[in-house]
Parts: sequence; structure tokens; C-alpha cells
Amino acid sequence: MGRLMILNGSPRAPRSNSRRYAQLFCDNCPMETMYADITRTNHQTLCAQIDRFSHVLLVFPLYADGIPVTLLNFLKFLETHPPHSRPTVSVLVNCGFLEACQNDVAVRMVELFCRQNRYPLGSVLKIGSGEAILDSPFRVLAARKIRRFAKSVVRGEQRTFEVTMPLP
Repeated sequence: MGRLMILNGSPRAPRSNSRRYAQLFCDNCPMETMYADITRTNHQTLCAQIDRFSHVLLVFPLYADGIPVTLLNFLKFLETHPPHSRPTVSVLVNCGFLEACQNDVAVRMVELFCRQNRYPLGSVLKIGSGEAILDSPFRVLAARKIRRFAKSVVRGEQRTFEVTMPLP
């Protein structure tokens, strides 16, 4: 089945919604997982650990229509310090916009990184209304989609999922 490393790329990782999404994912994933926040000082440590995992899940919020600088700096470091074997990279991205498609550019940025550095791309979950949905009656929609996303990651599928609050 493999092992999964969850990397939180949020600039406020310890108290972020991305951390909450990562926990929901862990609750629904039968794989052995390890969770880590990306910081300015732990890039080398994280890159050294990636070799022990068959899958990496990048969890992060949308920042200025792209990936946060925390994650960008880590990916730059990973590009120059690649692991011996390339794990499959999956993405869980959330934004404050109602439309989950607002996350498309950030997902394409990760896809480009994977393609240029020969990492297989796994599944993607784009969450709209990311800050509000977890504390609303619509939490069940996010939880259901995360369950489906987790199953897809475990199976090694390359699928794209979206969820948002069903508001006009």
C-alpha cells in the first residue's frame, strides 16, 4: 500500500485550516502517514525523509491565485535536492472563494513542478469556501469528498475532485 508524507505548505501551518484538512484526510486514509509543517528551516530535513515515502500529499491554501511562498520555496529546494525515488504527489488546496475552480492556477503550478522534475502526479482535491465550510452545516460535504479523495490517493489514481458550499 505504501507510505504517505503529508506536507502542510500554509504560512500559518500550526493553526491553519490546511492542518484541519490534513487531519480529516488522515482520519480517512488507511496508509501509514507522517505529517509535517513546511517551515523556512526544515527543507533539508523534509527532503531527506521523502525517500522513505511512496506518496506525498501537499496541503495548502490559495495565496494570490497561486501557491504560498512557503510551499514555493520548499519546491525550489526539492528541485535541487531530489530524492532517489520520486513519490507520487497529490494535492489538497483550499481557497476562501466560493468557486473551487479558483484553485486551478495553483494546481497547474504543482503539475508543472511535477512534470519538469519527473514526479508522478496523483489525485487533486480543490476546495472552495475553504475557511468557512469546515465550521458550517456543509462540513459533511467536505468530509465526504475528502473520503473519496483519500481512497483515490491510496489506489494511486489520478483524479480531480472539487467541493464547495452550495450557495447561490
